[in-house]
Amino acid sequence: MNRKAKVDEIVRNDAKNAVMTELLTAAQMRAIEQAAIESGEVTGLELMERAGRGVVEAIFEEWPELAKTSHRAVVLCGPGNNGGDGFVVARLLKEWGWEVEVFLYGDADKLPPDARVNYERWGELGKTEPLDTESGLTALETDPGLDVLIDSLFGTGLTRPVDLMSVFGSIYELREWSTEGQLRRPCKVVAVDIPSGICSDSGRAIGEAKEPHYECPAAFAHLTVTFHRQKIGHGLSDYIPHSSKVAVADIGLEGIQSGKTVGLTGSLQRLNKFREHKYTHGHALILSGGPGKTGAARLAARGALRIGAGLVTLGCPQQALWEVAAHSTAVMCAPLDGAPGLNETLQDQRLNALCLGPGMGLGADTQAMVLAALEAKRATVLDADALTRFERNPQVLFDALHEGVVLTPHGGEFKRLFPDIAEKLDSPATKGPAYSKVDATREAAARAGCTVLFKGPDTVIAAPDGRCSINSSAYERAAPWLATAGSGDVLAGFITGLLARGFAPMQAAETGAWLHTECALSFGPGLIAEDLPEELPKVFRSLFDTTAQK
Repeated sequence: MNRKAKVDEIVRNDAKNAVMTELLTAAQMRAIEQAAIESGEVTGLELMERAGRGVVEAIFEEWPELAKTSHRAVVLCGPGNNGGDGFVVARLLKEWGWEVEVFLYGDADKLPPDARVNYERWGELGKTEPLDTESGLTALETDPGLDVLIDSLFGTGLTRPVDLMSVFGSIYELREWSTEGQLRRPCKVVAVDIPSGICSDSGRAIGEAKEPHYECPAAFAHLTVTFHRQKIGHGLSDYIPHSSKVAVADIGLEGIQSGKTVGLTGSLQRLNKFREHKYTHGHALILSGGPGKTGAARLAARGALRIGAGLVTLGCPQQALWEVAAHSTAVMCAPLDGAPGLNETLQDQRLNALCLGPGMGLGADTQAMVLAALEAKRATVLDADALTRFERNPQVLFDALHEGVVLTPHGGEFKRLFPDIAEKLDSPATKGPAYSKVDATREAAARAGCTVLFKGPDTVIAAPDGRCSINSSAYERAAPWLATAGSGDVLAGFITGLLARGFAPMQAAETGAWLHTECALSFGPGLIAEDLPEELPKVFRSLFDTTAQK
């Protein structure tokens, strides 16, 4: 094995060691629990006890002052096992010395067996009131003495719309309890598994809005406590407005195989370079638009170079050469006009990763150059204009794509390439499991036959074989200042640079998206696109120092 092959193997082995947390569907979680119960390692009743204890521990960890003295809680229990978890929470808080009121939606005689046992155990300590609009529950919204409201009504198994407003009264109107996660009353809202009314597979509120300008009714939680693993919906942007934070409680199911899952993106253990020369780390070619249109490609090129590509060349029309050259130092520039010029340039086999789209424009040359690039069968990122140019006939693009390609559409570009898939995604979630952004991206990747990175605060990456991950820029990783002109061009450059270094398309997209968010978090508010590549050295130093200690 030659020196380059050895280094490539090290890089790829590091890629396999990415820090990836699995996200589960409701069905996968049920299967894990059932397997544990059938193995005899645990009973359903024991799992329910662990879940309730996990909720209480998460509450005290989030708000330590609540563990120091007695407080007042209201627990809303539903008709299934999620309600059973609520009864455990109520009992444990009561034993801690709290004043606890419990309300049950449904008939106690119809509770599942384990939930019924915990209903009876709670009954030895306190009473359970029926949950309806006549119960006086609505008065609690003006009660200054209420410290914690526990939503244990409908968990991950919800598949039908529930009219929360008519059943539970105005206490459950989201904006009455909180605005964008900021408490308007001292009461803290805690959801068991997921706020009521939300599909855990998609993060979407189930049901149709009563009026066009209103969202579907669904609950809100300042803290969501889920079990074993986060669910897919927790990582998607539809869910983010419904919870300020998600905590995962360990209920003793570690090591149980869950089968094919969606991953939550994380860092590689190592992204630093090894000994060798610049060509070991690849040569990326970024194509630019004409005069006055070169900025997007220059951002992408800078990103590719900063992330570790050995060389980066920015190919531009002859007329834009002086503009590009005036702004370039370590990034090389070369005149390149149209598909013939690209074909000639690609005679150099050392050019192993391409990026087309940022600032290229929507002319005929763009389509011809995209098709020429795809015919060369190099690792390729297609973004922006390289996608929109095929809006009228996406099949022309699909017919030319290959497995070494990464498509990076935002919502509008996704809709232009996959209008039927986008229509399904935009349709109301009338039942669960609802069609999600994960489903849409997987379907798009299968159709395109390549990796698709569907951008957003919940960037979803899918490979044509069904592998999928989410880069969720939410909760502690929220980076709203990424919504700035040119940030997507830098992301395209990050992915291109990783492809040049030998990363597989899926891994390059996942790692590029994760680093993109990390750079934004590192820089903070006031970020503009030019700052993202320049923040990479700081992110790398932090990453390498951390992994060196392991």
